[in-house]
Amino acid sequence: MTPTPRDEIDGLGRVVMVIPTYNEAENLPWIVGRLRAAHPAIDVLVVDDGSPDGTGAIADELAAADEAVRVVHRTAKEGLGAAYLHGFRVALEAGYDVIGEMDADGSHQPEQLDRLLEALRDADLVIGSRWVPGGAVVNWPLRRELLSRGGNLYVRLLLGVPVRDATAGYRLFRRTTLEKIDLGSVQSTGYVFQTDMVARTLNAGLTVREVPIEFVERIRGDSKMSGAVAAESLRRITAWGACERLAQVRRRVTR
Repeated sequence: MTPTPRDEIDGLGRVVMVIPTYNEAENLPWIVGRLRAAHPAIDVLVVDDGSPDGTGAIADELAAADEAVRVVHRTAKEGLGAAYLHGFRVALEAGYDVIGEMDADGSHQPEQLDRLLEALRDADLVIGSRWVPGGAVVNWPLRRELLSRGGNLYVRLLLGVPVRDATAGYRLFRRTTLEKIDLGSVQSTGYVFQTDMVARTLNAGLTVREVPIEFVERIRGDSKMSGAVAAESLRRITAWGACERLAQVRRRVTR
């Protein structure tokens, strides 16, 4: 997947979207097809965690038919963050200037990616946000919306992160952002990875922008989000918040 001049987007350079997969055989051809149709200049990197439903083989077929698609096969399901970190390293080694995140289930609409691309022209990280004015969710029960809004409020209050949707997974990073925040030190492997990356970007003094998107609940396959996953994210965020508050107290005492 060596980028060529045809892959460049004016003002941004070469762009690749990393799509992690686990049991997304029904969705992957559909979402990759939509992405390639909406943005022919953008490459695709599928990172499959050894899906038992044959997703990896389907990804290989897509790559064989389209030189803009590449597949990374992992041997085990180690979490969303681990898959993204692997994909980021591959994309950085390939020389991409912009590296994005997108779910395989269709919840992130490729047709709205222009909003993120435009915003990246004066930002280091852009998030497709459900909870800024103009953002929306489709086919979510009230309980899940309250859980997401409440979780993001908790993140803002505890970590002091001025982002409305720090848990969102539709994103674009500049390569310079990923290089500056030191991916080698990132230990988050689950869904809390998304919040971790936002906090690291802001702590590095970089610019984060949010743009509104319409998030559409999947219509095929099973969601990877569970009560256990949400609880683990809450525990990690609470621990980070406690450490940050302790650090603030120590800084005041030593002044």
